[in-house]
Amino acid sequence: MHDRVPDGHSSRNLTQSQGKDQILVPLVAVGIVIALTAVVVMTRLYRLSEVPPGIINDEGANGVDALQVLQGQHQVFFAEKASGREPLAIYATALATLLLGPSLLAFHLPPALASAGAVLAVFWLGLLLFGSDEQSGRPRPWRGLTVAGVGAGVMAASIGQTFLARGGFRANFLPLILALSLALLWRSWGHTDRRKASWWGLALAGACAGLLLYTYIPARFAPFLFLLFGLSFLIPFGDVAKARIKAEWPKAGLFVAVAGLVAAPILTYFILHPDDFFFRSREISLSLDSRRPLLGAFLNNVVDYLLIFGVAGDPNENYNFAGKPLLSPWEALFFWAGVGMSLWRWRRRPPYRLLLIWLGVMLLPAMLSYNRGHGPNALRIIGAAPAAYLLVGVGVWETARLLKGRISFQNATAAAVVGLLVTCFILAQGILAYRTYFNEWVGTPNYYAAADAEIAAAAHVLNMQPSDAPSVYLIPYYLSNGHHGFDYLYQGEAPAHVIHSTMTHLPQRIESILASNEEVSSVKVVDWNDELRWIGRGEEYTVALLEKYGTYLGSQQHTFLQVHTFTDVALDRPWTFYANLGPPSVNYDGGISLLGTALGQGDTQLAAQPQINLGPERTFWIAMRWQTAPGLDTEFALSLRLHDSEGGGVYQRDIVLLDPNYSRTNNWPPEQPVETLYHMEIPPDLKPGEYELRLIVYDYETLQPTVELGVWKPEAVLAFLQVE
Repeated sequence: MHDRVPDGHSSRNLTQSQGKDQILVPLVAVGIVIALTAVVVMTRLYRLSEVPPGIINDEGANGVDALQVLQGQHQVFFAEKASGREPLAIYATALATLLLGPSLLAFHLPPALASAGAVLAVFWLGLLLFGSDEQSGRPRPWRGLTVAGVGAGVMAASIGQTFLARGGFRANFLPLILALSLALLWRSWGHTDRRKASWWGLALAGACAGLLLYTYIPARFAPFLFLLFGLSFLIPFGDVAKARIKAEWPKAGLFVAVAGLVAAPILTYFILHPDDFFFRSREISLSLDSRRPLLGAFLNNVVDYLLIFGVAGDPNENYNFAGKPLLSPWEALFFWAGVGMSLWRWRRRPPYRLLLIWLGVMLLPAMLSYNRGHGPNALRIIGAAPAAYLLVGVGVWETARLLKGRISFQNATAAAVVGLLVTCFILAQGILAYRTYFNEWVGTPNYYAAADAEIAAAAHVLNMQPSDAPSVYLIPYYLSNGHHGFDYLYQGEAPAHVIHSTMTHLPQRIESILASNEEVSSVKVVDWNDELRWIGRGEEYTVALLEKYGTYLGSQQHTFLQVHTFTDVALDRPWTFYANLGPPSVNYDGGISLLGTALGQGDTQLAAQPQINLGPERTFWIAMRWQTAPGLDTEFALSLRLHDSEGGGVYQRDIVLLDPNYSRTNNWPPEQPVETLYHMEIPPDLKPGEYELRLIVYDYETLQPTVELGVWKPEAVLAFLQVE
């Protein structure tokens, strides 16, 4: 049926218009769905087996747990890795892995399908919310198609949503389940005289609502969305509200009961393990912002997340492209128009009210989180994004009404124009998103870096290695110690270890790995190609250690890396970079002593002399041996500083003192030597010349330095360096 019929039209014309609408509305809806499907296939699913080319470390934990699920280890909350994760995405990944094997496609497919499904669910929800008059229940199909088509189209073609969909994030399940729950609830409630309540539909809506807690942390705010929207029907509270409560409570009771039943397993888990419920929240609490009071930090976040609508977006390239805002400037214009009209129609128009409550409640998880000065976080607002996109559709519709006065679609031409415009808009936006992602992003160095592509390449190469003799693979990696994405993708028989290439106790770590294997005939070390600038350096230290304690056999060259093979590895003596330690030795008044130091490059220890020439290489390592006194309860850190010939500080690196077990100094065994190794990289813009390398040891909590006994100064000179 048409939206409005001007007075004076004959009943015959009205009947003809209604008949045409009955034919045109389904055709236009099908056309829009086809356009939406084409866009999500282009942006979410096209070349998904190879784009992106890797798995982000944190998200890779889902894959590792999916492998454990396939081995029979089932949980309602996976607390061990990556600050704890909800299980829905993990079980979906397990199913995909069962069907496709551990692969990039199996890992990325479930979240991508969830994101694609969310677009269609938002379209359906928009049709339900705006496809009929809120007061009379009369159909208003063209309003519904416009709002739903524009909103879902903007969502389908969003470059930010494309990044999130392809990134393997479990958060993609949140907008899908939330949109389905709201759509089922709206459709089944029977809020008009023409539609009776559907008890099965309400039960399904409740099941989806309960399932939300299994998706992503911000879903914990969804109950407040349902509660506030329900309470909004009781304002002002009086006899009408009391009558409504009496009439509607059975439906609300069924919805809440089913939601509680579905959510019961994870709620029970959190009751028994409250630390797991709060752990991630404590990690990103606003109280961690040391620069602002709590209210100031919150208000700063409010500004950041309001600017995301048309001004500035998330700069994190795992979540977004080039810091683009969630909405383009023209989309933001209609969004704010939609917000304004929704506020104007707050009391009498429940669909408008729902979108505002949805937007406000689901923005709160992001606004209450500490972003560490990195700007807005697109992942944390994913639950609010569908409401924002539908508000764009509302803005388009309401703007058109204001400009035209009244919209009357009484003929096929006008209806076809609406359908054609919305469909063309969706396709045009989709083409722009496709060009941005595949032409401007794919293939750039940042594209490979953001996806940890080199780790996936290493897993692929090592999976292809023959397993004819007992071997151990070492993958030095500057960005992390261990990598969940590698653990998911690597399926070889030989043990493989991703180790931090410049970790404090690298020699002891490698020695421990090799000693833990009963038989090792060869050690194969990954050496990244020099063009992979985003990885940083450091693998040469692992290679140097193997050259020192083993026999080099040869290398294999691959696209991203080389694999060096060593044999006859000696494990009969402790592994170190240095032959001996030299001065200075320093006894501090804080109960800690420096027993000696050594400097070197690669497998070469630089001879102790008045001045050490680093040569053209601007990297070196420094080994130190420490000892603590009994009863020490201080956590110490050290500061390594370069000073120029005039005494001015030009470079500084601060490090918490840790032993090989990653224990801080207050937990070290007293009077037992502890060795540390640090890799220093002098900035490339530092001018050639002579520099002093100085050491300061200080209390990590109070920042108060400890001083040398008898000298009573905090600084000790470790070496004089000549930088070329």
